[in-house]
Amino acid sequence: QITIYEMENFQGKKCELTEELPNITEKDLEKVGSIQVESGPWLGFERQGYAGEQFVLEKGDYPRWDSWSNSHTSDSLMSVRPIQIDSADHKIHLFENAGYTGRKMEIVDDDVPSLWAHGFQDRVASVKALNGT
Repeated sequence: QITIYEMENFQGKKCELTEELPNITEKDLEKVGSIQVESGPWLGFERQGYAGEQFVLEKGDYPRWDSWSNSHTSDSLMSVRPIQIDSADHKIHLFENAGYTGRKMEIVDDDVPSLWAHGFQDRVASVKALNGT
C-alpha cells in the first residue's frame, strides 16, 4: 500500500493505493508532494503512463520530492505502480568475503532493515540471489 499526498510533509489531499495508477490526476491530485509507502516496493514515474524517469520507492516516508528523486532536475511524479514480487519463495545469501566465502547470512524474510542485528555491519562482499524477484 502507498499513500500519496498533494503537499509536502504529508499534508493536503491524499490518496491511498493498493494497485497501479497511470495518472495521479485520475484521483483528483494535481501533483505529488510527499509519499508514505506502507508495503512495497513501488515504482514512481516522472510522467503519466509510467513514462520518464523512474524512482524506486521502498517502505518508508518521503516528506519531499527530493527524498525520492535521485535527480535534482525533476520534482514531478505522475504515475505509480507496485513492483511485483514473488514473496512465496525467495531466498538470498549474503557473504562476508568476495567469491561467496566467509560467514553466510540467509535472508528469507520480506524486510531486513538492518544487518547490524545479524553481525554483518558493513561486511557484505558478495551476494547470491537463489529464488524470487
